[in-house]
Amino acid sequence: MQRSTLTLGGGLLAASLALLPVAQADTAEQLAETLTVSGQSMPVERVRETPLEGFFEVRLESGETFYSNAEGSHFLVGDLYENGESGLVNLTEQRRNAERSGRLATVPESERVVFRGAEEPRATLVVFTDTTCPYCRQFHEEVPRLNEMGIEVHYLAFPRSGLGSPGGRELQQVWCADNRSEAMSAAKREETLPDAAADCDNPVEEQYHLGMELGVQGTPAIVLPDGRLVPGYVPAERLAAMLGLNE
Repeated sequence: MQRSTLTLGGGLLAASLALLPVAQADTAEQLAETLTVSGQSMPVERVRETPLEGFFEVRLESGETFYSNAEGSHFLVGDLYENGESGLVNLTEQRRNAERSGRLATVPESERVVFRGAEEPRATLVVFTDTTCPYCRQFHEEVPRLNEMGIEVHYLAFPRSGLGSPGGRELQQVWCADNRSEAMSAAKREETLPDAAADCDNPVEEQYHLGMELGVQGTPAIVLPDGRLVPGYVPAERLAAMLGLNE
């Protein structure tokens, strides 16, 4: 932000301009505390400034995002784009991807089902999966090829029909198995898993809710390293191209 070159009152003007970021932060905090709809307080997780003057990004505890003026009297619902020299840039999606990548980074490898090749990985895909999903089975057939290209696959659980569904039960069996990768492959081949207990301390429910929070609506849901969410089955060669990997 440039400061005025006026001598008269220049110091006062510069001080006023310096206070603007603080004022914006105060407004965001106040909006988070006072935002209501129909007299009911909104479950606000956080409020952030945006490049759109006078409007703030509001994220609810449910994961929904919209934009509000400082008074909370007008809302904008949708994505915010920047019209730059290189074209339109979806600022909302950029932030969404960064948040998705950050959240997934908190899931320890010990709570994933990992398929990796022999060489040092060049990239890692996180895939929300369901053992009863035909397209998940089709994707799983691509995993050896992905591993050959240096792409690790880390599965997280997402029972598309709910936690109490047969898929939910089977995913718990996979996560409770002594060898999760073998159990996952067996389930994807539609083989009956051993009568293993599915009531061990497993992360299936937590991962299911995480998927919904991150925008997963079906399976497979592939998350690229930069946080981009790619829904549905994608062949190995196309995924490698999306990752910018050349053999």
